[in-house]
Amino acid sequence: MDQVLLSYAFDGKGGGRKIAGEEIAQQLKDDQLAWVHLEANHPDTRSWLEKELSYLDPFVTEALLAEETRPRMTQIGDGVLLILRGVNLNENASPEDMVSIRLYADNHRIISVRKRRLKAVWDLAERIDEGRGPKNCGDFIAQLASRLFERMQPVLTELDEITDNIEEHILETADQSLRSQIIDVRRKAIIFRRYMAPQRDAISQLVIADLSWVDAQNKRHLQEALNHVTRYLEDLDAIRERAQVVKDELANILANKLNHNLYVLSVIAAIFLPLGFLTGLLGINVGGIPGAENTASFWIFCAILIALVIAQILLFKKLKWF
Repeated sequence: MDQVLLSYAFDGKGGGRKIAGEEIAQQLKDDQLAWVHLEANHPDTRSWLEKELSYLDPFVTEALLAEETRPRMTQIGDGVLLILRGVNLNENASPEDMVSIRLYADNHRIISVRKRRLKAVWDLAERIDEGRGPKNCGDFIAQLASRLFERMQPVLTELDEITDNIEEHILETADQSLRSQIIDVRRKAIIFRRYMAPQRDAISQLVIADLSWVDAQNKRHLQEALNHVTRYLEDLDAIRERAQVVKDELANILANKLNHNLYVLSVIAAIFLPLGFLTGLLGINVGGIPGAENTASFWIFCAILIALVIAQILLFKKLKWF
């Protein structure tokens, strides 16, 4: 049964024992709470679900194995189909490429499915092994949501610090290369928000849902998780707005530099325009050029040009052109 990644029968005290083989399906049918975590990419997963858990609504099976998902919560009787996402902390992966976990839960069973490894799930399994895990199904979902959002905190903090560093660098030395960093920050913030906004809605619906196995303490923990994800969304909105402001500021600084350079070039061109006219006029090969027979004419002409440049500079200063 390679499609089964984790399977536990809970003892109701925070611990549980691992189960395997045919006992998994039996425990999932019994009144004692049991959990099975499946690999969606395994070719036998669908057939196992349809055979061993035939009592599940076909809609649930299709949702658990769907190719593409977004966070959502759907109540089915006294059970719930819940799809959540966590940051991708796998090796050589981008955190914003968020990993989904799809699960169906009711008072007696939890069936979860993954397509990629999600560390929050293994955190939960470790807590069960240590006897500090969930005591009931509501506690399981509350702890899972808490671990998902705890894993998000360092990633979003790092994104905020990157934005701070970009702002600092722009104030010190504006550089065209910073533009790509700003775009990357905005892209990550947009992707995170795309999945976290519906995740907030899913947790919010779960808090107000009428489920017999979600008690007041579970709802308090879920409400705390909801507060976390709401704060993360506010932080992401702030990061996006700051990144846009920084991008505009960078564009203004670069534009001012370009305008200043063009202005300097324009002033230089204005100074040399009459000089070019005079040298061009006296350089024509026709008779009658003044001073052609005078050996001192060249130096006199250079003095005239220097005097003209000085007069232009004084005029430009008076006009406040520079």
